[in-house]
Amino acid sequence: MSSPTPVRAGGTRRWVLVPLVVLVGLLASALAAAFTGAAAPLEAGLNSAGDAVRWALPLLRVVHDLMASLTVGALLFGGMLVPGKTRRTTEGLDEPRRAAAYRIATVSGFAWGLLAVTIVVLQFADLAGMPLTAPGFGASFTATVWSIEPLRIGLISAGCAVVAATGASLARSRWTGVWLLAIALFGVLVLGLAGHAGGSADHETAVNSMAVHLVTAAVWVGGLLTLILMRRRVGRSLGTVVRRYSMLALWCFAALGISGVMAATTRLASVADLVTTHYGILLSIKITAFVLLGLAGWWHRESTINRIDGAATAGEPVARPFLRLAVSEVLLMGVTFGVATALARSAPPVPEIVPNPSVALALTGFPAPPAPTALSWLTTWRFEYLFLATGLLAIGLYVAGVIRLNRRGVRWPVGRTVNWLVGWLIFIWATNGFLGVYGRVAFSWHMTLHMIEAMVIPIFLVLGAPITLALRALKPRKDGTVGPRELILAVIHSRYVRVVGNPIFAGAFFFMSLVVFYWTNLFYLALTTHTGHILMTVHFVLAGYFFAWVLIGVDPGPKKWGPALRLVVLFATISFHAFFGVALVGGESILAPDFFNVIKLSWITDPLADQRLGGSIVWAIGELPSLALALIVAVQWARSDRAETKRRDRQADRDGDAELAAYNARLAALAKRDERHPTA
Repeated sequence: MSSPTPVRAGGTRRWVLVPLVVLVGLLASALAAAFTGAAAPLEAGLNSAGDAVRWALPLLRVVHDLMASLTVGALLFGGMLVPGKTRRTTEGLDEPRRAAAYRIATVSGFAWGLLAVTIVVLQFADLAGMPLTAPGFGASFTATVWSIEPLRIGLISAGCAVVAATGASLARSRWTGVWLLAIALFGVLVLGLAGHAGGSADHETAVNSMAVHLVTAAVWVGGLLTLILMRRRVGRSLGTVVRRYSMLALWCFAALGISGVMAATTRLASVADLVTTHYGILLSIKITAFVLLGLAGWWHRESTINRIDGAATAGEPVARPFLRLAVSEVLLMGVTFGVATALARSAPPVPEIVPNPSVALALTGFPAPPAPTALSWLTTWRFEYLFLATGLLAIGLYVAGVIRLNRRGVRWPVGRTVNWLVGWLIFIWATNGFLGVYGRVAFSWHMTLHMIEAMVIPIFLVLGAPITLALRALKPRKDGTVGPRELILAVIHSRYVRVVGNPIFAGAFFFMSLVVFYWTNLFYLALTTHTGHILMTVHFVLAGYFFAWVLIGVDPGPKKWGPALRLVVLFATISFHAFFGVALVGGESILAPDFFNVIKLSWITDPLADQRLGGSIVWAIGELPSLALALIVAVQWARSDRAETKRRDRQADRDGDAELAAYNARLAALAKRDERHPTA
């Protein structure tokens, strides 16, 4: 009789950590909710869904957030952090460590989705003041759930969770995990539109900071929790994985700190609120935990990773130096999650809703700007911190790449650097300056902003050759993990880029997206919602970038068409673009009438005339970037001809002009054949 296979106790003990973190988070959330009164009974006369609903909401949110983070972390590990001697060795479909990570993502993802749906039901009960057992609760819920923004956001997040979990249960390849990670991150990202962020008086800053806060927290917490669960499977490669994760965690720490400060500015009237209000005291506890987590991360980088490497070299257990500090970190993260969920249901010192807002403030979130003057182009600013941070980060990373190349002795063209800097500086001015302010309320200025974002900025960015710089500056990873360079290579060689990199598709997409955007309700959503405004800006810049890239781009990608064919696509697209402007000039109805007929700015007496002016701007301004693109294509055409001529000359010098000799010999042979067989 054979003896039973021994069970590794460590494999069972490591799963105790998940409920332990959940328990710590639940306890912290309950204490914080009791401290702030977030779950206190309502005043007399108000409808209530019951004490069970009020207490269940913050507690379930803790578990929900941890499961969402664990899903993100497991997909991050399976898609990008699975180690190996080479990338090829970890691409196999039977890679056991990746399969284990996907199993974790499957379980946590379905738990995340189930909790998200449950929270939506409880939120509806709380908002409607209806107990779950009230007659007609189900009918009321199904009839109104999609029309209430926080509930709609919760359902979208739940859908992302289910898709990620289902995909993880079927996934076998690395890149499937990367795509599922993107879906899971989107499911976390949309949650930033709910809570205090969605109703804040400083709506855009609150939403931006909360979105960054949630995504970076999910990556940081989920990544560390997954590393602890997977530490035994990683084995001797634990030092490599921790080092890769540590760099990612450092970026998350910086983003969390900046976004946290931005969020606090929208909810606190002064620094004194941190110690004089219940909300501020809990926020102070969260800040303290954040600082301690930063110190723990610093200690990981300075000491623990070296100890792991030393243990691996000596043949000793490698997980022990990492485990103690990591477990302490995730427990502290559980406390932070618990406090954060209580804060989300607590009233901040600064009121969230502005009383008696003006029409412009109600529609856009900002007061109506005064009539523009000649100096307004330089003096009008309203900082949109997401776009400002994006521009500054893009400039900083590009300059860092150039410096790295210079240190290697590689010269990077100055013209490319200048183009990149100019493109992003124009972007920062356009989105944060005059056009970013007046383009939100006046159609003519909106179209000026559109032309700059879609046709001017992309030309400079494409000429900056950012992909070429990144591929030269970033070092390839030889340990089987996936870094920025590997992601870039995967994207530029993907089927998606082969489609969007086709000039006909890029041109058609560039034009047709205008028609779809402006003649549907999407335009109204972009004018009245922060999310719509961000998506509109991203779309305009990306559509313009792809169109300019297929025409004048020097970065690697799909095989480019000949210059003559590219010029044909350019002129055809610009012709349709001009027709779009003519249609606006001759239009008899106002686009987005529920916005422009309602806002009624004192310095715009005729919205239809302003719309026709916008059409003229499209027709007029669009010609200059088109001419620039045509000239650049022509210059590149001439340069390629000169380069080809020089190449052939060098080849002729090396082989004695063998190509010409072969051509002449062929002509001579044809002549002799004609002499032997003359035609009748």
